[in-house]
Amino acid sequence: MKKLQDIRLSMLDLVAVREGGTVADALAIALRTAQHAESLGFTRYWLAEHHNMSGIASSATAVLVGHIAGGTRRIRVGSGGIMLPNHAPLVVAEAFGTLAELYPGRIDLGLGRAPGTDPMTMRALRRDRVETEADFPRDVAELQQLLGPAQPGQRLVANPGAGTQVPIWLLGSSLFSAQLAGEMGLPYAFASHFAPRLLLPALEIYRNRFRPSATLDKPYAIVGVPLVAAPTDEEAEFLASSTYQRVLGILTGRRGLLPPPVEGFMRGLHPQERAGIADFLAAAVIGGPQTVREGLGEIAQATEADEFIIVSDVFDPALRLRSMSITAEAMAPRPAPAVLATT
Repeated sequence: MKKLQDIRLSMLDLVAVREGGTVADALAIALRTAQHAESLGFTRYWLAEHHNMSGIASSATAVLVGHIAGGTRRIRVGSGGIMLPNHAPLVVAEAFGTLAELYPGRIDLGLGRAPGTDPMTMRALRRDRVETEADFPRDVAELQQLLGPAQPGQRLVANPGAGTQVPIWLLGSSLFSAQLAGEMGLPYAFASHFAPRLLLPALEIYRNRFRPSATLDKPYAIVGVPLVAAPTDEEAEFLASSTYQRVLGILTGRRGLLPPPVEGFMRGLHPQERAGIADFLAAAVIGGPQTVREGLGEIAQATEADEFIIVSDVFDPALRLRSMSITAEAMAPRPAPAVLATT
């Protein structure tokens, strides 16, 4: 069984636009957050592609990856993910190949199969393209080829891109990408930060179907964790009410800006609303340092994850940084108990 200190810690940022704030504010907060993650020793900082959502500022994901990478020095930066149905593989290869040339050894390319938006916006992104189940595996394979070394006689070459071999990750909230990642021998990240129900079956399929590849010789799995940490359980629950409000907006089709916390928010909801939020956040860890340590330990035991990638929708940016610090401390090795001398 993995110990917490053996599990890497990373962060996924949707670059929330806060009530009373602007997109420019959200982008500045994202950079400060990434710099703090780097200072804490986080492994990677990923940005998620979403479109036509007023409360999310990460739609131009590759641009934002470059901005964050340019403002940090060591941490890996990437997409969590690029929604591949929205883009031609060549365009993705050129964008991330350029990033890899600018920031060698620091760029990740996480790929998702969902459009990350509504049907109208999806049509605006790819016009009249009709997606089939066979498209995603074919597009992933094409991206691998475009980012690999150019072959003699290869007519379509990504430039930049060819030879950069940007690491490709498959992301998913269902079993399809888990199976594909295993069969292709790629690292896999499960989106349990919003769809935890199939987490364990997906990991089982991924590991059972895994075939060693030039990329990986054994499975590597990231688990998404919604996380709010504070000095006490009570304060963490209060701060998490921003997340509860955001989730309720998603469930009811009333998305908006990230709201400030509200005391006793869950108590004022209908039981069905509370149940919907609880189901959405079934993998969440919310609490003080000991609660966070125990919660992450339970997830580690259940999933045998190689890495946690946290999502933290704390309204106050400073308290979000504090939440990250508490989380990193909770996952750090505990010092051995002192041995008292005896006479």
